[in-house]
Amino acid sequence: MGVTISRREVRRSTVVAWGWANLVANTMIILTGGVVRLTGSGLGCPTWPRCTEDNFVPHQELGWHGVIEFGNRTLTYVLIVVAIGTLIAVWRWPGATRTHLRIALGIALGIPFQGVIGGITVLTDLNPWVVALHLILSMALVVAATVFLVSVREETGTTARGPALVVRAAYLALLVAIYLGTVVTGSGPHAGDANAPRNGLDPALWSRVHAISVWLFVALTVVAIATLHARARRVGLTVLAVALLQGAVGYVQYFTGLPWVLVAAHLIVAAVLLALATRWWLVTRPTAS
Repeated sequence: MGVTISRREVRRSTVVAWGWANLVANTMIILTGGVVRLTGSGLGCPTWPRCTEDNFVPHQELGWHGVIEFGNRTLTYVLIVVAIGTLIAVWRWPGATRTHLRIALGIALGIPFQGVIGGITVLTDLNPWVVALHLILSMALVVAATVFLVSVREETGTTARGPALVVRAAYLALLVAIYLGTVVTGSGPHAGDANAPRNGLDPALWSRVHAISVWLFVALTVVAIATLHARARRVGLTVLAVALLQGAVGYVQYFTGLPWVLVAAHLIVAAVLLALATRWWLVTRPTAS
């Protein structure tokens, strides 16, 4: 007698693995996108969706800038494959909910949309506000991938209303800090191309404003940690450790003339910090009054 295996029989561990792949891939493209800008390769492929008017791939005259920019574009297709793999795994998992499916589908649809925004950055000659939007959308995908992974692993939890609200205030401060970081970047020297426009704002002033928002996030994080229960406190301590690392990298890069390696590190740590803070939000839902 044969055994019939349902096409939906996928284990939770498989979905978790795809969830991790989704999170890592969407984090890494933030780094590679940053490297494109920091190496002055933002217009390595001077048009979109083709690399040049006649070819989808860079030719020798574009040099290594073309290779770097095209490599980042190619990574988008890797993200699409991972997103589709995640969506299929969720569909085949008996424990999947509509929420799991919606998040996985949203990520799968968000990645090509993000690619379009990337194309617009090229077509606008790296307008700093469009470049900022490009990064913000990537960060949003990191948040979505984190929510998906935490949900599949069933890590969500509740805590007292007061501490939970402090965690949410800290999270909002982090979002503001990330946005202000894009404003600082748009006023600074790493434009992605020698002829790319800047936003015209004072980089020193906006760096200070950005730093204030970061310190506000750190202060709220410390307050929340002091009032949370053990499990949520451990997650918060991880968030605080990464936040302090991020702050240290930020100050060092500022006072050493913004070397691109440190700027790249600052960028990737920001994505990791956002993912950790999102997890913290999800494990500290306020209890009902």
